[in-house]
Amino acid sequence: MYLKHFKFRAQPFQLSPDPRFLYESSVHARAIAHLKFGLNQGDGFIVITGDVGAGKTTIIQHLLSTLSHRKYVASTVVMTNLDDNDLIRMIASGFGLKQEGRDKTSILRDIEVFLRNTNRQRKRVLLFVDEAQNLSVAALEELRMLSNIQVDGKPPLQLFLLGQPQFRKTLAREDLLQLRQRIIASYHLGPLNEQETQDYILHRLHQVGWKNRPYFGEGSFERIYHYTEGVPRRINNLCSRLLLYCFLEESDLIAPEAVKAVAEDLENEFEQILDHGGADPLEASHLLNIDDLSAEKLKELIDIVETAPTGDSNALPIKSLAGSHSTSPLVADTLTKERSYNQLFKRLLLLILEEYLKGRPESRGH
Repeated sequence: MYLKHFKFRAQPFQLSPDPRFLYESSVHARAIAHLKFGLNQGDGFIVITGDVGAGKTTIIQHLLSTLSHRKYVASTVVMTNLDDNDLIRMIASGFGLKQEGRDKTSILRDIEVFLRNTNRQRKRVLLFVDEAQNLSVAALEELRMLSNIQVDGKPPLQLFLLGQPQFRKTLAREDLLQLRQRIIASYHLGPLNEQETQDYILHRLHQVGWKNRPYFGEGSFERIYHYTEGVPRRINNLCSRLLLYCFLEESDLIAPEAVKAVAEDLENEFEQILDHGGADPLEASHLLNIDDLSAEKLKELIDIVETAPTGDSNALPIKSLAGSHSTSPLVADTLTKERSYNQLFKRLLLLILEEYLKGRPESRGH
């Protein structure tokens, strides 16, 4: 709704990763440099870690967008909460190989044949494994064994592992020494600093045609950094809601007080809906552990949200806009906006859940 109001070409703070919005902060530029270094080496493992929402998937998508299809064949495995056998099947499926009704030995043989045939075409095969912190030791060993395959004295497959910080503890295990020895590049993707947070926000806004409307009041960027700690996904969550707030309040100013009010709303919403007290509200996917939910559980959650009423101020856990930070002169107008705010929140939450549901293989009947 606010896109037309502010004359934006697209959503400036969408949650799904989009390489078109990549902002090369100091940390993201270094991560990309490590990826390119590893790619040029053409061997071993490249490991990128970072907190939830730090931008790992975005930089991988950026890298993929720069690669020539004439030189590379790439596949990404995201569902990593799998055992070693299922992981091998996911890898085979990602490369378009048949794996239904075949045993593990046959699938591994097919993968090796695929790697050899692709190498004859003078193409390199890249495998990106996202959410690698969920991989078991046995699954990581399977990846190491795949990296052992040689064609004419060179490995035809290169592996990129992306995970949350705890993945480094897994890699430190004694029984993974051989895998560690094959890591040729590793980088931890940290948060943005305060200045980079401001630059990141403005960069995304300029990408969609922002003309300084709404504008940021003095101290607003500092307040945004305070609540998000420079984590890109948290910045996106908060800024998207700030734009919605300005639209509903018919204001062209994002003031520090508005940042505080909206951030406090976010601190309560998911926590109250899902009874996850104490969790980080600006990390919706982390709060829900949504990457670990099955399609069935996601559908149940969608049903709950769809049936939630929005007709009164207590129906959904959003702080009343009739409080001290309201700018509406009439209570009736405020309550009308409040109901609209609740309805928009409900729609936004449904969109998030449905996008995750689309990514579940079992929801597509596979």
